[in-house]
Amino acid sequence: MPVKDTMTTTGCPSVAAILCGLLGCAPVAAAPIATGRQVIDINGAPMVVFTYRPGGCSDPALLMIFHGVARNARTYRDDAHAIAERLCLLVVAPVFDKRAFPAWRYQRGGIVKDAVVQDARDWTRAQEGRPLAYSLLGHSAGAQFLDRLAAFVPTEARRIVIANAGSYVFPSLEVDAPYGLGKVYSGANGEAALRRYMEQPLTIYLGQGDTRDDRRNDYPEALAQGASRYQRGVNVFNAAKTLAQTRGWTLNWRLVELPGVGHSARRMFSAPQASEALSP
Repeated sequence: MPVKDTMTTTGCPSVAAILCGLLGCAPVAAAPIATGRQVIDINGAPMVVFTYRPGGCSDPALLMIFHGVARNARTYRDDAHAIAERLCLLVVAPVFDKRAFPAWRYQRGGIVKDAVVQDARDWTRAQEGRPLAYSLLGHSAGAQFLDRLAAFVPTEARRIVIANAGSYVFPSLEVDAPYGLGKVYSGANGEAALRRYMEQPLTIYLGQGDTRDDRRNDYPEALAQGASRYQRGVNVFNAAKTLAQTRGWTLNWRLVELPGVGHSARRMFSAPQASEALSP
């Protein structure tokens, strides 16, 4: 049923989590994605998704965009036009409604609620088995979400780009989740979880001017990571680098910095450094 641009409703049987629906259902895996607005059904609940298909792109990969705290997925979709054209990417930008996805479930990944670690079966997570190569790009609140995804949930993403996040999962079992891996993992399982986190294809993509405190996560646990979003990103990358070197582990993380840019998704996505951040 058409609404404004293009609306499609499709069911996804046995959806375990939100990303399963986004990666396993229309518009991603059914008919070819067109530029517009679509609706998919996720475990009985509709979700609005904004999409963009670049012209002259015969064999695209998929780029999923995760918006910030303003929940402005359409703007994020539009901000990604340049990178989509440059790298031949289909853009899918879902809207995470604030009522269904409050901060504990979106920014902090549904890992912990009211200081209680949630059942792992209820975490926002992905189910794989799709042929289409994909990457994940989140900015601000969406970046916080993707970092929790990288730390706690295996995916098959080519690259997970964390742009200007307000907080991170610090690579430590001494820091409690969702700001570390503590209380979720311990002992040998904790060591294995840390190592898997180091091996994720993660890019921390930072605007060097992102030092203001506008709508930033300044909980004590976030402030412990650094005084600004920029400094937190640098600190968590350096901690991961030190840990990997100390343990002799592989580090598949990458740090990409953009001079002269603050907390702007548009400028972060349109800069040449965005291509570097997303490259496999």
